[in-house]
Amino acid sequence: MDYSPSFSKVNINEVKWVDSMRKSILKQHDDEDIGQIPVCVFTVPKLLLATDPKSYIPQQVALGPFHHFRPELYDMQAYKLASARRTQKQMNVSFECIVKTMKEHDETRIRARYHKYLDMSGDTLVWMMAIDMAFLLEFLLMYFMKQSYHLVDLTWKKLPHMAILRDLVMVENQIPMFLIKKMLQYQQLQQLQETDVNQSPEETLKRMLMGLYHEFSPFHEQNHLANVDIDKCDHILDFLYHMTVPNDHEQHINVPTNQNECDQAKEPCDEGDQQESVPEPTTDLRQCMSFIFTILSKSNTVKKIIFGKLFEFVKKLPILKLVTEHMFKKEKSNDGSGGATKAPTIEEITIPSVTEMVKAGIHFSPVNGGISDIRFDVKACTLYLPVVELDVNTEVYLRNLVAYEACVAPRQLVVARYTELMNGIIDTSEDAKYLRERGIVLNYLKSDKEVADLWNGMSKSVKMTKVDNLDNVVKDVNKTYGRTWRVKLSRCLKTYVFASWKILTLLAALFMLLVTTIQAFCTVYSCARYFHQLPKIPGAEEGKLA
Repeated sequence: MDYSPSFSKVNINEVKWVDSMRKSILKQHDDEDIGQIPVCVFTVPKLLLATDPKSYIPQQVALGPFHHFRPELYDMQAYKLASARRTQKQMNVSFECIVKTMKEHDETRIRARYHKYLDMSGDTLVWMMAIDMAFLLEFLLMYFMKQSYHLVDLTWKKLPHMAILRDLVMVENQIPMFLIKKMLQYQQLQQLQETDVNQSPEETLKRMLMGLYHEFSPFHEQNHLANVDIDKCDHILDFLYHMTVPNDHEQHINVPTNQNECDQAKEPCDEGDQQESVPEPTTDLRQCMSFIFTILSKSNTVKKIIFGKLFEFVKKLPILKLVTEHMFKKEKSNDGSGGATKAPTIEEITIPSVTEMVKAGIHFSPVNGGISDIRFDVKACTLYLPVVELDVNTEVYLRNLVAYEACVAPRQLVVARYTELMNGIIDTSEDAKYLRERGIVLNYLKSDKEVADLWNGMSKSVKMTKVDNLDNVVKDVNKTYGRTWRVKLSRCLKTYVFASWKILTLLAALFMLLVTTIQAFCTVYSCARYFHQLPKIPGAEEGKLA
């Protein structure tokens, strides 16, 4: 008997399945509660996961249920159990009592927080979470203690610290923050009491996460980010996201704070500051054009040719677009309508590379801050970018922030827009080298080419949204870049000359053929009598008398 593919390839335990369905139906009130609890731990969108799976899938340690039973990660279970045993000694309640309380009061809430259905028993889930939290808090403790903790010396030096650090920030490897705070409340660590007796668990956890942020974040000196409310954060990655992107996201402009910025702001822009004016035609040119038009108007045949099919053909040439665009430029600019809610167009995303901007006279200057500190000074022709430190952790950090941002879907995808901006201005190793020499990129990778590859590899995003501050920066840069004479000449030749070279060649050949024909005609027949019949050029006689 042949089975359909949907059943033949799946090994189903029917008894377990029926029991699971029966329990789910009986727990209807739990499902109603789950529907009111927002999801905070998501799976990575497939489009992003396909670009670089290692940046999103834990490689060393699994936290939470999504990757817990992967065989290649289960070797860490011995370290987790060791952390749980040490934690047990430092608590005034038994570990089993904590697990029992967690199952009675938090199991439904835990399941609701995860995007995927957790096909495991309640006991399995709460024991897993309790052991993982003990491991996680012991790891974070090194960012809190003022002096080296002996457990860190004995345990963490034997483990690949950076690999664990990268796994902690992955989207699918998160533990809800309310569980971490509860576990921290149970722990009565003697070391914590000696350091800060009156410090609350929330303050302790925040200090841990602040230490984690300062070690892991590629950005420097963001003072306003210390005000992130940890009670409003869903998990560690959510805390790091709010540290990177302020909640209000009111894009502000900072005045230059270091001497380098002030000096750079004083330098005038070399090119493109002044709008080019179109000169008015001279009197002689007007007289010449009027004379030619008068000659052509005398012949009906010529008028039919010039203003008939030939005119319809010639006016379609790309070279004539320059005139029509200039004539109707003001009218088109006044018809612009607001589209703040729409996705940015390709023109709003495209930005010249660093090398191209430098050739056009645009300068770069570093600022100590974050994404919201990016700005462009039109008068000084200077683009201010935050100092970013690139190492082996940076790509994982930024990729998971972009993925989490896409899952949460805020009004503005700020981190994704920032990565697109950096991808736009860094095309080659020369671009990366210039930013490194300016102090904007602190390169701890092997080469400038790796820096360029890092940004160019993060070009895929789930979707694009407008981010007011960054969109204005791109707009101002493109406007200033487009006003330089080099760019104007290049675009003019490319658009209006090179695009029409075949037609222009044909017209030149026809013109030469016409001249040759006229010359041959005048050789055989006398053309002087025809020229005597032409109207005289105004002012010609006065010139002779003078």
